[in-house]
Amino acid sequence: MINLKGFKGRIASAALSAFIGVIIADVVVADTIKIDGSSTVYPITEAVAEDFQKAKKNLINVTVGISGTGGGLKKFCRNVIDIADASRPISKKEMEDCKASGVEYIEMPVAFDGLTVVINPSNSWAKTMTVAELKKIWEPSAQGKIKKWNQINPAWPDAEFKLYGAGSDSGTFDYFTEVIVGKSKSSRGDYTASEDDNVLVQGVTSDKNGLGYFGYAYYAENIKKLTAVAIDAGKGGVLPSPKSIEDGSYQPLSRPIFIYVNTKAASRPEVKEFINFYMKNAAVLTAEVKYFPLPEKIYKLNVENLNKNRVGTVFGGTSQTNVDIEKAMMQPVSQ
Repeated sequence: MINLKGFKGRIASAALSAFIGVIIADVVVADTIKIDGSSTVYPITEAVAEDFQKAKKNLINVTVGISGTGGGLKKFCRNVIDIADASRPISKKEMEDCKASGVEYIEMPVAFDGLTVVINPSNSWAKTMTVAELKKIWEPSAQGKIKKWNQINPAWPDAEFKLYGAGSDSGTFDYFTEVIVGKSKSSRGDYTASEDDNVLVQGVTSDKNGLGYFGYAYYAENIKKLTAVAIDAGKGGVLPSPKSIEDGSYQPLSRPIFIYVNTKAASRPEVKEFINFYMKNAAVLTAEVKYFPLPEKIYKLNVENLNKNRVGTVFGGTSQTNVDIEKAMMQPVSQ
């Protein structure tokens, strides 16, 4: 069950509309587009789905799940869903799984995100953290051993911290562990994990010694309840903000986020129409749900790639930092 308390207005009403749409689907809905995956990408795709269904007078039903990037891509590569939301590029293992199942896909970046490390507002000591300090907290060898703030920095309190982070099916988990710890999926296990970012928000807001990480939109929707940590990657602390995320100075936690479209599904008129609607409205709706739009030419390129059936990924199965999305999208694709 998705907790929608962290999102107001559009997202909450979108979920209600989708729920009602499922109830009446057998009566009036002729076609269904199935989407699942990243909780980070969810607010964007759900906003697009809401507006698309309104435009189509609910004659096309769009369902949007939230099983995490890994969970969504598992379903996608088994040909269970039409579109996967992903907060990281498709992995080499997932590429192999899709190939084995005969699933071809078109990769479409849809927004920039700044993965945000947060603390409780009562925390006055950890407002800036280095990548090395974060690694010391989250690396596997810290489990059961590194428990107190003063073990990270002797100037910090002799008090136990409580950690909240993405679950193992989350693309956010994969990306965070790769750029902070140094290896994807490499993390201590003694923390509260969830693919639902609202669970993590609630954990940190209710615990003075809480520390967690998730997509920027969930921080922005709870900005009065949380404090963002400035990340020092060697040039001083940088807070996540529209400017620092879009200009790339918020490193190493700035990243593009994606949807992956099944090419067979894209041959269906309603899916192709949905993708065209998505790219036409992505910039406005991305900003509305507190993410950061890509250059307009990228959305146009996504449509071109759809029409040309440009199958594969330009990322080769790995996450990357300091991504110039315009240059990246010009690279050859691999499958």
